[in-house]
Amino acid sequence: MFSSFCVPLVSTGRGRRPVRPAAAALVVCGLAVAGVLATAGPAAADGTAAGQGGAITTVGGLKTYGDAVVHEETGDRQISAGLFEMSVEGGGTLQTYCVDLLTPTQKDAKYYETPWSGTSLGANENAGKIRWILQNSYPKVNDLTELAREAGIGSGLTEQDAAAGTQVAIWRFSDGAEVEAVDPQAERLADYLEDKAGSTAEPSASLTLEPPAVSGPPGTLLGPVTVRTGADSVTVTPPADAATSGVRIVDEQGEPVTTAQDGSRLYFDVPADAADGTAELTVHASTTVPVGRAFASEGRSQTQILAGSSESTVTAAASAVWADSGPIPALSARENCAAGGVDITAVNAGTKPFTFELLGIEHTIPADTTRTVTVPLLEDQAYDFTITGPGGLEQRFSGVLDCLTQSSGTNDGETTQIFSEPSPATVGGGTSEELNLAESGSSGATPLIGGVAIGLVVIGGAVLILLRERERTAPHQD
Repeated sequence: MFSSFCVPLVSTGRGRRPVRPAAAALVVCGLAVAGVLATAGPAAADGTAAGQGGAITTVGGLKTYGDAVVHEETGDRQISAGLFEMSVEGGGTLQTYCVDLLTPTQKDAKYYETPWSGTSLGANENAGKIRWILQNSYPKVNDLTELAREAGIGSGLTEQDAAAGTQVAIWRFSDGAEVEAVDPQAERLADYLEDKAGSTAEPSASLTLEPPAVSGPPGTLLGPVTVRTGADSVTVTPPADAATSGVRIVDEQGEPVTTAQDGSRLYFDVPADAADGTAELTVHASTTVPVGRAFASEGRSQTQILAGSSESTVTAAASAVWADSGPIPALSARENCAAGGVDITAVNAGTKPFTFELLGIEHTIPADTTRTVTVPLLEDQAYDFTITGPGGLEQRFSGVLDCLTQSSGTNDGETTQIFSEPSPATVGGGTSEELNLAESGSSGATPLIGGVAIGLVVIGGAVLILLRERERTAPHQD
C-alpha cells in the first residue's frame, strides 16, 4: 500500500523573485510506503463542513507532469510538477493542480468540492489569477500549438511541458514559491502565464442546495430549499423513509417533485400528525464541474484546484427538522478560513429558545432567530462536533481545518513540520467538551501545542477562545 506525500526540500535561494520569508522548507509530491504519513483524523459520519454539495472524488496521483526546481535559501531541489487525476463517486474524472506545495498528498484520499473560503484560496489575493491561468492554459486549452504561439514559445510544446509550466505558474501565486520549470519550453510558458494573468472570479458550485437545513412545525411546507447548479436538470430523491413517514418533496404549489432545475424551490411537506422528527432530501445530476473549483480533503491532504472535468456525477443534500412546539433547530456548518474556524449556523424556527454547548460555552438561539457561532481551531486541527436537539436530532460535523499553505503558516527560521495524525477536537452530545490538538511524535512543537491545550482547559475558553456570534431575525419559512 502506498501514499502520495510531500517531503522537505532544501534550496539555495537563487532565482528571479524573492523567496517568501515565511517558508523555511519546501516539499515535493511523490510516493512513499504507507505508514510514513498516517491518515489524518476520522472521516465524517454525518457530514463534513468542507463541502456542501458538488463532486465527491478520490485522488489518484500525478498523471501528466514534468520537472521543476524549487529554490530556497539552503539549496535547490528537483520535483515533479503537473496534473493530478481524480475519480468521481458515481462516475467521472477530474484533472487538478495542487495549490499547497508544502502539504502532504495522501493517495486515495477523499475530496469534496468546496468554496474558496474553506481553503487557503479564500485569503489569497492572487486566487483570481490562478483561475485565469487555469482557463487560459493546459488542459483547458488543449491546442498546444496555439498555446505555444500565444506564449511566444514556438513549436515542440508537449503535454508534459504544458502541465509542468502551468503548475509552476500556479505555485508562484498559491504559495509564493521560488520555483522554475526544468524544460525551457515549460519555463517560458510559466513566465508567460505569470506575467499575463488577470483576476477571474470564483466559479459557482456544480451543485448545491441553499440553505442546507430548514425547520418548522408539521403540517406546513418546510423550506424553501433552492437548487443552484450548472446542470440542465437534477434528479430529486425523497427521504429514505418517505413511504412510512409520509414526508414528500414538493414545489410551491404542493405538487410532488422528482426533477428540478437551477433556481427551483423545493419544500418538505410534513403531515400535520407527524411525530417530531427529521428527514433529508438528496439531489444529483451529471454535469461538468466548473474550472477553478477547489477540492479539500476530509483529512490532511493537499488542496487541489480543478483544471478539467469530464461529465461527472454531482450531489447535494438538505435536511429538515420539525416539532409541534418548543425549539426547532436547523443546523449546518461551513469552514471559514477568514475567521480561522468552523461556522456552526443554527436556525431556530420554534416557539422556545434552543440551547447547545460547544467547547464549554453555552449558546442560546431565541425563537424565530438565526445565529452563527464560529468555533476557532488551530491550523491543521481535526474537529468533530455533535449537536443534539429535539425529535432525535443529532448532527455531527467533522474534518480538518486546512486554511494555510505551509509557507504562510511558518515563521522566519522555523522548519516546516508535517503532523502525522491529528487527533480530533470533539464536542459530544452538546454537554461535554474535549480539545485534543495535533501530535507530531518527536516534534519540538508538541510541548507548545500541549501548553495551548492546557491553557484552553484552564481558562475554559473565556479569554483564549473568541466566538463571533451574528444574530438576525430569521426569515419565515414559507
